[in-house]
Amino acid sequence: MTQRRVGLWLIGALGGVCSTAVLGLSALSRKLTDTTSLVTASPLFDGVELDDFDTFVVGGHEIRKSSYVEAVRDLHQRSNVFSEAMIQACTPDLEKWTANVKPGTILGSGPTISKLADHPDVQRVATPREAVERIQADLRAFREANKLDQVVVANVTSTEPPKELSDAYTSIAKFRALLDTKDASIPASALYGWAALDLGISYINFTPSLGSSFPAAIQLAEERKASVSGKDGKTGETLMKTVLAPMFRHRNFKVLSWVGHNIFGNRDGVVLDDPVNKASKIQTKDQVVSSIVGYKPQTHVSIEYIQSLDDWKTAWNHIHYQGFLGTKMILQFIWQGCDSLLAAPLLLDIVRLTLLAQRRGESGVLKHLACFFKSPMGCDQHDFFEQMDMLAAYVAKVKG
Repeated sequence: MTQRRVGLWLIGALGGVCSTAVLGLSALSRKLTDTTSLVTASPLFDGVELDDFDTFVVGGHEIRKSSYVEAVRDLHQRSNVFSEAMIQACTPDLEKWTANVKPGTILGSGPTISKLADHPDVQRVATPREAVERIQADLRAFREANKLDQVVVANVTSTEPPKELSDAYTSIAKFRALLDTKDASIPASALYGWAALDLGISYINFTPSLGSSFPAAIQLAEERKASVSGKDGKTGETLMKTVLAPMFRHRNFKVLSWVGHNIFGNRDGVVLDDPVNKASKIQTKDQVVSSIVGYKPQTHVSIEYIQSLDDWKTAWNHIHYQGFLGTKMILQFIWQGCDSLLAAPLLLDIVRLTLLAQRRGESGVLKHLACFFKSPMGCDQHDFFEQMDMLAAYVAKVKG
């Protein structure tokens, strides 16, 4: 029996998270590393037919000049992650997959992200429709050239500015009409999402950007029998919030205030140093605590770019709460982790589960993936343990 071949198409293909995920795919397929940090490799998924790591072919869109080898070496040197031996062993795969990376579009990306575009062939188009058609041409060529059984697209670009939606985003017909105008305000993440879904390819939004989280895109996903999920991968400080906040609720402590301060120095930090782009990220991070405890304590989230930290994201949280007899107490924690190493396995988990869902005939919003996102689509539940129960219930259904 011929082995399945599946395609992973990455938007922001040569960024830190994507290059780490791609190195991970190669290392896992070559048995150079174990499956630590992959949820889909845990006993919960024993017996579930997920795509093996050696079945993947990688491609993507990028607006910067780089390669996978250059990207992982840069991360290795700046943040002291990976080993030189692993990079060398995986170089044949990294070079082969770099050849599949095509210039992306900057239409609708906003000025801060557009400044990063140094690829000479970056897509500069007159209308959103032209951008969508060029994206689709790249996706079709990738699928056909590699004889792929299935493809999934993941948006792992830098955070776009927030977008206020007009009536044009409420239906397929209205959004299609908008594509034919010269409206450059449609976010690039939405153009990528629309291009993929219109081809029947499922779309993952690993960022806080709009992506496919609007009615017309969800309708298109259902019509094309594809799926959507997002938004914003939950990897660090917010993960801790969704674990600790249920404790305060269950023990009936009253959270008075919760302050989170985040510092990091990677390329995402450069983009989030722009207050407009930062607003999207803070929105997804600041909604969690009140939704879990059931009331609104005073909260504050800050994100600051500190260049010297490189990819080592550090978060300090100060939680002021009231206990028995009105006594006020404090819990503090510091979380530090390599941003790309936290996010990459999560991305691979979501990709494998998205491919599984489409093979099972599931379409629309994949609500059972809520545990992987800060602002999960189609789900108001932020309690990490409740979200994991949702995933476990789904897996039990798959196993029958």
